[in-house]
Amino acid sequence: MNAQKTIKQPVSGKKLSIELWPVLAVAIAIMVILPIVSVAWIAFFPADNIWPHLLRTTLPRYFLNSLILMLSVGMITAVVGTGAAWLIVMYRFPASRLFEWLLLLPLAVPAYIGAYAIVDFLEYAGPVQTALREVFGWNSSRDYWFPQIRSMNSAILVMSMSLFPYVYLLARTALREQSGGALEVARTLGIGPLERFWRVGVPLVRPAIAAGVAVVMMETVSDFGTVEFFAVQTLTTGIFTVWLEANNAGGAAQISGVVLLLVLLLVGLEKTGRKNSRFHTNARQTRKIERSTLQGSVKWMAFALCAIPFLIGFILPVGVMISHAIENTDYWANTDLLRALLNTVTVGGIAALTTVLAAIVLVYGVRLSKRPWLQKLLPMTTIGYAAPGAVLGVAILIPLAYADNLLADTVEWATGVDIGLVLTGTGFAIILAYSVRFFAIAQGAIDGAMGRIPPSLPMAARSLGNTSGSTLRNIYAPLIRGSIATALLLVFVDSVKELPATLLLRPFNFNTLSTLVYEQASLENIGQASPAALLVIAMGMSAVLLLAKSNKNQVGENK
Repeated sequence: MNAQKTIKQPVSGKKLSIELWPVLAVAIAIMVILPIVSVAWIAFFPADNIWPHLLRTTLPRYFLNSLILMLSVGMITAVVGTGAAWLIVMYRFPASRLFEWLLLLPLAVPAYIGAYAIVDFLEYAGPVQTALREVFGWNSSRDYWFPQIRSMNSAILVMSMSLFPYVYLLARTALREQSGGALEVARTLGIGPLERFWRVGVPLVRPAIAAGVAVVMMETVSDFGTVEFFAVQTLTTGIFTVWLEANNAGGAAQISGVVLLLVLLLVGLEKTGRKNSRFHTNARQTRKIERSTLQGSVKWMAFALCAIPFLIGFILPVGVMISHAIENTDYWANTDLLRALLNTVTVGGIAALTTVLAAIVLVYGVRLSKRPWLQKLLPMTTIGYAAPGAVLGVAILIPLAYADNLLADTVEWATGVDIGLVLTGTGFAIILAYSVRFFAIAQGAIDGAMGRIPPSLPMAARSLGNTSGSTLRNIYAPLIRGSIATALLLVFVDSVKELPATLLLRPFNFNTLSTLVYEQASLENIGQASPAALLVIAMGMSAVLLLAKSNKNQVGENK
């Protein structure tokens, strides 16, 4: 009798532990999806409906400017990214091996830092116009014509040079996965290089290009720092204007709803591109693409075509910030910078840990459950990454402020102690926004890592009496340690660069590195902004180098 009880007890415990993980997974999924539902609710049921007013006045302008930016940046990044990928994969020219990885570095520079740098470099008092006046003897701007720097065109240029690596990376990967047979046939038929690129190369990687452009356009529509600095009124700047200046949360939520609709359309485009991004070929017939060596002036043209976007997207902003940092070395010891660095590391680190742990629990819970409806929750939790930071700011702050006041009033009524605003008055709201915004990064890394583990290993552990928790700890955790570290780094770096959500959700007198750069640059104090900007870029470079290393390993495996 006692023996039977000892056998049944572990079975009961096993059943309980299996049921606990799916429950935790559902709870985490709800927490991630809830802010998006919150935006929709506030937009449909605002306290003060100004939707008709928005339609008659500012919304068409916001929408048109956003559309022009998205389409222009998308087209330029498609041309630059695809062209650079084609040159790198197909040809040898001076520094081609070096450019293969250098062209990823603009991803480390947030577009708003690039905007501050290019304005400082090209404005009337900047080194370019100053040198022109000295060389030609001009006395003022009336003596010569120079393009308007703070304009839509400048915003398009800066964002294009910052975001083209998304298209470049996907197009380069897709080209390398193709067999060289089709290209060799085209060459033997006498088709020239340009026609070969247009008729053979582009069709082969079109899905990858579409996916990259969709990501670029999502980043463009969610940008705030760049367009605000260039005085371009977009849907994102409209959210700030309607909420902070007009004090209308409902109107901000309604504009956020428009942004979300645009983003969802782009997500659909991106998903379609990824779904069809691989051409299946017979492995025995796959032939490695042989790179041709360019000669004469053509090789220098290829060099220039790769060098120009790298110079504008990385060297220029980094060079401008370094020059100011050298001239203003005392700002490195500024207490505001040190405090912003501490705040950035604190909220970014906590957000990274929270996000990755939540992703592990969610993915593991879904894998244990095997329920079809729970499986469908997994892709739904990635919507936060598509939601711009400004939209998440609206989605989180309004319900969180209500809950915060309710909590404070309840505690004061029960104990007589005023605890203040513990949710919105601290970094909690920022951490929550980062976790929701970048949950897809952690989830993707963890899901991919767990998917590579043979099912026989956890099954063997469970058959030996291990609970689901001990199986996760002893089997999965050691095997996915590298992916966990990668996810932690990527979430942390993206949190460091996030500007709109931080601006909306930060407590009074609370700065991160990104908001400190924004504040000082808005006051035209580029010298004071440069140390914080360089720290942001340095952290961004760590993620880019990790990405480059990962792709290099994949290339080595394919070879």
